Amino acid sequence: MPSNGGLLPKLRARRRSKKPITTAAETAPPSPPIYMRNTISSISNLLRYSPWSSAQSQLHLLPIRWDSFTINQVLKTHPPMEKSWLFFNWASKLPSFKHDHFTYTTMLDIFGEAGRIQSMLRVFQDMAEKGIAADAATYTSLMHWMAKAGDFDGAVRAWEEMRTRRCRPTLVSYTAYIKVLFDHGRPREAARVYREMLEVGLTPNCHTYTVLMEYLAGEGKFDAVLEVLNKLQDVGIRPDKAMCNILVQKCSKAGETSIMAQILQFMKENFIVLRRSIFLEALEALKICGESDHLLREVNPHFSSEGIEEEILESKSTATDISSEIDRGIILNLLTRQNFVAIDHILSQSLHGNLLLDSNLISAIVHANCRNRRSTSALMAFDYCIKTRQILDKPAYTSLLGLSVRSGSYQKVLEIVEEMVRANICLGTYLVSLLIYKLGCSGFPAFAEKLFYLYSTDQNTATCTALISAYLQAGEVDKGLNVYSRMRRQGIPASAGTFVVLIFGLEKAGRPDDAEVHRKEKKRLLWGYHSRETVSLEESLCDYLFDGDYFLHMPLGQHLSV
Repeated sequence: MPSNGGLLPKLRARRRSKKPITTAAETAPPSPPIYMRNTISSISNLLRYSPWSSAQSQLHLLPIRWDSFTINQVLKTHPPMEKSWLFFNWASKLPSFKHDHFTYTTMLDIFGEAGRIQSMLRVFQDMAEKGIAADAATYTSLMHWMAKAGDFDGAVRAWEEMRTRRCRPTLVSYTAYIKVLFDHGRPREAARVYREMLEVGLTPNCHTYTVLMEYLAGEGKFDAVLEVLNKLQDVGIRPDKAMCNILVQKCSKAGETSIMAQILQFMKENFIVLRRSIFLEALEALKICGESDHLLREVNPHFSSEGIEEEILESKSTATDISSEIDRGIILNLLTRQNFVAIDHILSQSLHGNLLLDSNLISAIVHANCRNRRSTSALMAFDYCIKTRQILDKPAYTSLLGLSVRSGSYQKVLEIVEEMVRANICLGTYLVSLLIYKLGCSGFPAFAEKLFYLYSTDQNTATCTALISAYLQAGEVDKGLNVYSRMRRQGIPASAGTFVVLIFGLEKAGRPDDAEVHRKEKKRLLWGYHSRETVSLEESLCDYLFDGDYFLHMPLGQHLSV
């Protein structure tokens, strides 16, 4: 039998000497990625701005895979109706492509929006002939556009056919049909459909309530509108821009300025603005009723920049006031869009210019930046308030404190507290104690001492114990003991938490004898608790913060929820 001893080394050598085979595709540079959003935008622009003959030839050259999603997304960009129909038919002739209920429903919707009801029905018929099952969205679109065209019976037939074919209506379907019934004077039937919607387990959304309130407002039942609006917020549904615009328009037509004012106040608090046409209707209604339009303009200051009313320029407001209102409107819109970079630019300009922003707006800017942990921008707004001598609201100051503590900006913590003292805003024993403790733990006992004396009215068991802790944590034992002695002289009672701080700090400083003295005092205090009728709130708070596991095992900074 021949030996393979010489064959295997030759095979291995030949295998090592082989060069890898490369193709042209592997050697060519990688092609740039094609993003679907850009592709759909390019196709839509092609349909909008090119003759169909030119667009058709260019569509064939596009290096993309034509599927239902791509076709549907292009149609949803709403090119001209004729081009949409040509594109729809062109796609149906592509190899290995078939329209589905998504593309058919979108094409049907395009014809319905254009008022071409017969064309819409032909598309629906073609869909049925090709065996494509319609879903709830298809029937909802049919029902909506037929009712809008005045064919109430056709809309009802679409609803009934959807039910007959066991196509389960969605929340959108129920809401659309309820609106159809309300618009055609069938409130009892609408109420029955609404109850049915609840029975099948569907929860009304903001749009459902909008339809309900639009009907109530149209019937002049504005008290019921307000009741629904209040209940809406109680269940956690936030009225949106569409709802507010509809309600203000209904109030304008009915001359209900008091109800309008309440809706405008809600819009102001939630940075919601009116559409231009509805703003004009509301402005006219207020003039007719002899009411002030100040709140309306405050909610919609951006319209001032468009020159909607010559009265804005003829009013008693100075040019500076008008400029401020314009800038306020711009900033409110930027806050809604969370365009913080643009807000930063405006604030930077304001710090070096004459632009005056009111304290409510600055507070809103601070809140938004703190929520998004943008400490630099939040502190820029704070610096603007110092420069213009304005006062923020208390939640804005406490948000700044929390942000500064988390970022370790302890010098800024002291500045914020100084501003609060200057504005006569009380921080409270709990927060003062936590801040003093945190400053001590971070190695800033001088800051802790200054904060303690800034709030002289809050010098009690909890805050004094916090200052003792700050000194002991920083290794300044004698200063901590001096604070304790001063407590005793001034009649401020020590609590169990006070002695825990002293014992822990003295043992850490290598003074066990002094620690033992205070341990005995703590025992006597605990025995005395049984004979005391009441314990002060400050003592209880001190025990909560510093006694037992709260102090020894838990980082107290975790309690700082400012």
